Amino acid sequence: MSDEKSLNFLEEIIEEDLKAGKYTQIITRFPPEPNGYLHIGHAKSICLNFGLTKKYGGYTNLRFDDTNPSTEETEYVESIKEDVEWLGFDWKNELYASDYFDTLYEFAVKLIKKGLAYVDDMNSEQIAELKGTPTEPGKESPFRNRTVEENLDLFRRMKEGEFEDGSRTLRAKIDMASPNMHMRDPIIYRIKRTHHHRTGDDWAIYPMYDFAHGQSDSIENITHSICTLEFVPHRPLYDWLIENLEIYPSKQYEFARLNLNYTVLSKRKLIQLVNEKHVTGWDDPRMPTISGFRRRGYTPESIRNFCDRIGVAKRENIIDIGLLEFFIREHLNKIALRRMVVFDPVKVSVTNYPAGQSEIIKGEENPEDPNAGTRDIEFSGELYIEREDFMENPPKKYFRLSPGQMVRLKSAYIIRCDDVVKDNKGEVTEIKCTYLPESKSGADTSGINVRGTLHWVSVPHAVNVELRLYDRLFKVEDPSNEDGDFKDYLNPHSLDVVNAYAEPGLLDASAEERYQFLRKGYFYLDKDSTKEKLVFNRTATLRDDWAKKGK
Repeated sequence: MSDEKSLNFLEEIIEEDLKAGKYTQIITRFPPEPNGYLHIGHAKSICLNFGLTKKYGGYTNLRFDDTNPSTEETEYVESIKEDVEWLGFDWKNELYASDYFDTLYEFAVKLIKKGLAYVDDMNSEQIAELKGTPTEPGKESPFRNRTVEENLDLFRRMKEGEFEDGSRTLRAKIDMASPNMHMRDPIIYRIKRTHHHRTGDDWAIYPMYDFAHGQSDSIENITHSICTLEFVPHRPLYDWLIENLEIYPSKQYEFARLNLNYTVLSKRKLIQLVNEKHVTGWDDPRMPTISGFRRRGYTPESIRNFCDRIGVAKRENIIDIGLLEFFIREHLNKIALRRMVVFDPVKVSVTNYPAGQSEIIKGEENPEDPNAGTRDIEFSGELYIEREDFMENPPKKYFRLSPGQMVRLKSAYIIRCDDVVKDNKGEVTEIKCTYLPESKSGADTSGINVRGTLHWVSVPHAVNVELRLYDRLFKVEDPSNEDGDFKDYLNPHSLDVVNAYAEPGLLDASAEERYQFLRKGYFYLDKDSTKEKLVFNRTATLRDDWAKKGK
C-alpha cells in the first residue's frame, strides 16, 4: 500500500494542464491588500500558492493589491513581507497593482472604444436602487447609451480630477438582467482623491478590485489565480474582462478559506480589537495574526505542517484550533530546550546540606535530541519548589512531597520531608528536608526508588522572570455567530501574568531558542524582555487542558 499523499483538486488541475501541454511553467501569486496584518487564514493561502509552484517547478509573485489608498499603509507592506519570509517562502517578483495603473487605464479606454464601458453620473445609492435583486432584473442607467466619444472625454476628465469624488463612475456594459449580480454593469473605476502610499497624488481615479485583479494576473502571465470561495460569483466577470480585453487568459480557481474555532479572522473585527485596545497590537500573542503567532513562540514549521494537514477543500468548514496547538507542541517537544521555573514557590531547606555551599548539577538540554548535550544548574541547600507539589495531608497514591515521603529533585538528589514551618495563618512557609548524598542523578547508589520527580530552583541563584500565560482570546467556539457584539465573548482569562523564579541559565535566553519549562509548558522570550527583566510568553501548555477548564 502506497504512503503517497493523494492529490488535492488544484494539484489534479495543474497536473492535467501540464500533461496537456497547456503550460510549460506554473505561475501563481499571493495578492494581499496592505490594509492590515496577515492572519492564519492568509498563511493557508501562502502555503498553497508557494507550495504549488515549489512542487511543480514554477514561481510565485508577491503582489500587493493597493487599489484602495484610504486604508493602505507602507507599515502593512513591510509586515506582510516579513510574514511571508518568516513562513519560509521566497517570491520571484515583488509587485503592486499600482505598477499597472497606466496599463489598467488604457484597458478601460479599450473597453470604452469597444462600446463595453460607459461613464455613469449616478451616485452609489442610485446605482444600487437600479441594480435589482437576485430574483428581479436590474434597470439600465439613463447614462448607459452615451456615445463612445462622450465616454472617452468624460473618463479623461475623471482622470484629470475635474469631477468631485463619487460624482461619476466608469461601469462595464454587460447585462442588467444577468442572474449574477456581479455582471449587472459593475463599477470598474471610481473617483477618489486620496494620497496613495506609492503613487502619491498622481491619480484621482482608482480601479475597483474586480477590474485590477484579473488584469494584473494577466499582465504577470499568472496561470492559476487561486482565490477563496467568496470569489466564485466574481469569476464570470474575471473571464469576461480578460476575453474582451483580449489579453493573456489567466484562470481563477477557488478553495475554502480557513475558519478556526475560538477565533475571529475578519480583518474588520481584528482592527476593532486593536483600535479599541482589547489587545496590545497586531502582534499581541492572543491575535490570530502571523506576527502574533510568531511573538507567542510558534514556529513556521508548525504552521506549515498545520496548513498541510488541513488540506485544500471546496467546502467551508471550521477547523479545531486544538489541531494547530497539536502541531506546535509536536514540534516544540523536539526542539525546545528544557529549563526549570517555579511559578508559585514554597521554600525547601535541605538541613543536612552544608550551609553556604552549592554545586553544579548537569541537566539535559532536550531528552528528545541525543545531540543536544547538557546544561549546568546550580544546586544549594535552599530551594524553591511549586506550592502545589507539597501536601501536608495527602490522599493515597500521592507521589509528590509530603511529611515522611521522599521525592527526587529533577537531575539532582532524593529528598525526604521531615518537618514544616507555618505562619500564624496556618500556611506552610518552609519545608524542612534531608537529602541522600548517594542519590545524585546519574551516579545513584542509594538503591531507593521514588515515584515522584519535582522541578526546583536554587534560592540564592534564582532569577526573577515575568511569565505571560496566554490562552484563547474568546470563550465561545464561534464568536461571530453569537447574539450581540462579538467582543462580548472575549475570554477574561486570555492573559494571566505571573512573576516566577527561574534557573539562572535563562539569563542567556534568546529569541532564536524555544523553551520547555519542565512540567509547565512551552515558552518564548518576548520582545519586551530586557536584561533587567526577562519576559516569557507561554506558547502552549504541555497538553490540551482546555476541555478540563469547563470554559
